[in-house]
Amino acid sequence: MTALRVTVDDRTLEATWTDDAPETRAKLMDAFPVAGEAVRWGDELYFDVSLDAPPEDAREVVPEGAIAYWPAGGKLCLFWGPTPASVDDEPRAAAPVTVVARIDDVSPLSDLEGGARVRLESVDEDGSARSN
Repeated sequence: MTALRVTVDDRTLEATWTDDAPETRAKLMDAFPVAGEAVRWGDELYFDVSLDAPPEDAREVVPEGAIAYWPAGGKLCLFWGPTPASVDDEPRAAAPVTVVARIDDVSPLSDLEGGARVRLESVDEDGSARSN
């Protein structure tokens, strides 16, 4: 089984694929590894990732730990808490996003300040990076 490794500056996080968006997931896996300088918006980071993927089960309110693709903006987003668009404490995107995975434990992001360098890659069960 392939999992995900998410690196945010010096923090390494594990993530699990969801079954919500198989087409977007496949396109993202084909692009791996992906990385970029992320911009912070509340408790969300986003960075440029260009995928030829239409919205799949797109929504604005997402679960804590969601890794989502924003097709209209060509961005990959990580959510771990409220954003300026949130109504209460739920993570909320500015526009509908396609959730592809979920970070298992977001607590290492709680003390993150400002933007960060983010990298996502597939890993095998033994934790080694998987080449495409």
